[in-house]
Amino acid sequence: EGEITVAIDMEKLGQDARWDGLKGYLSNTKLPKDQVIENYQHLWQIEYAFRIAKTDLKIRPIYHRLQKRIEAHICISFVAYKIFKELERQLKAKKATISANKAIEIAENIHEITFELPSGSKINKLLLLTEEQKYFASLVQV
Repeated sequence: EGEITVAIDMEKLGQDARWDGLKGYLSNTKLPKDQVIENYQHLWQIEYAFRIAKTDLKIRPIYHRLQKRIEAHICISFVAYKIFKELERQLKAKKATISANKAIEIAENIHEITFELPSGSKINKLLLLTEEQKYFASLVQV
């Protein structure tokens, strides 16, 4: 209600404009400034790792009170992340046309059956029913 007036302090605007496009870092570390900047620029990799853990691997905080259980949870989460990254690396090295997420989805639907022959020996056979499963199997040389 009532009349509103807006005023811009041009002097303050000019002072603020001097900082446009600049980025500053404030740290209490004893590292050299170049190393602080380089470490900060790698922060996206840490954020990406957390995004993979939360979305792709569905890792969630679980509240344990015993030290061994806490360590086991961290270890399992770390190993799952490393396996996921290794899958990404291998798919990239083989110039695969599928993502790691798609590869996991395909692998979840591959089944193996075991035949026992009258002689007592056993034969394991993968059931590769779709073209995607056959493609995935060719990538991992199953």
